[in-house]
Amino acid sequence: MGNAAGAKFHDFLVVCCPRRRWVWHDRGVIRGLIRTIRPHQWVKNLFVMAPVFFARDVFSRTVTGASALNLDIVGPAVLATTVFCFLAGAVYTLNDLVDVEGDRVHPQKCKRPIASGEVPIPVARLFAGALVVGSLAAAYFIHPMFAAVALAYFVENVFYSFKLKKVPFLDVGLISLGFVLRVVAGGIATGTRVSGYMYACTALLSLFLGFGKRRYEIASDNADKQRAVLKLYSAKSLTWALGLTGVLTFGTYLAYTLDADTQAFFQSKLLWLTAPFTAFGLLRFLYLVTGRGGKGLRSESPTQEMLRDVPFVLNLVVWVVVVVAIVYRLQPA
Repeated sequence: MGNAAGAKFHDFLVVCCPRRRWVWHDRGVIRGLIRTIRPHQWVKNLFVMAPVFFARDVFSRTVTGASALNLDIVGPAVLATTVFCFLAGAVYTLNDLVDVEGDRVHPQKCKRPIASGEVPIPVARLFAGALVVGSLAAAYFIHPMFAAVALAYFVENVFYSFKLKKVPFLDVGLISLGFVLRVVAGGIATGTRVSGYMYACTALLSLFLGFGKRRYEIASDNADKQRAVLKLYSAKSLTWALGLTGVLTFGTYLAYTLDADTQAFFQSKLLWLTAPFTAFGLLRFLYLVTGRGGKGLRSESPTQEMLRDVPFVLNLVVWVVVVVAIVYRLQPA
């Protein structure tokens, strides 16, 4: 941001909040805003592209018979994913505003830009509002029904942030609903039919990840001060919930790979070969959120822990490669 633009924004803040003296440091606040919207968490929004990927619509055949990127489908999918990234950024900002007092007593979350004071609260509020308006406007441009789903996702997260995250198990259910809405939105944005298996796998996997997030948090220092709902959970109940949803997730995914309609659609019976990688990923995640409890947590969230874990990342990369090879029937030259 240039000096002129920074000065104008400073003046705007003074007009909006005349009682507060603003000391504007462009780069510091901008860096803080970027950290607040959690770009490392945006990997979750790849669920928006899942319908296109498993519908085999990423590539199309040219007149010469070669494969080319299907921009008519991939373009809207990328735009839809971008919308959810920025909408999720607004939700993260809103959560940080709501949780600011709790974050200040957390050993790691106290470093978040809003909790630490790096990003002033009025600036964060303006930023969140701009993200919501801009994201929903872009969503309507893609498709009105897509905008309706995006709005439902945001409203659900507002209720979650202000009230429902204090209700044990319902809070994780709402996290799962957010993932399902991503898949619904991806199907609408690209005109792709979504199978029941995809909805089931998404719901169960997101429940598994949600319970893992709570299990990870409950092992952190000052957990009871940081998130009130953690007092209503126990490590044992969360471990059982993780085990149950993990088994159901793997079983549903395996059933999908062995389903006759799935094999007919992909013209292959080999998709089950990806199941061992799925099992390893689930077990590795379970270890990451429960196995380090007595050794100190290295990251603020299990998502960061996963992205830093070499075995987990390598397994994910191999799973993607094998799935792409089978789904798109890639053959060695």
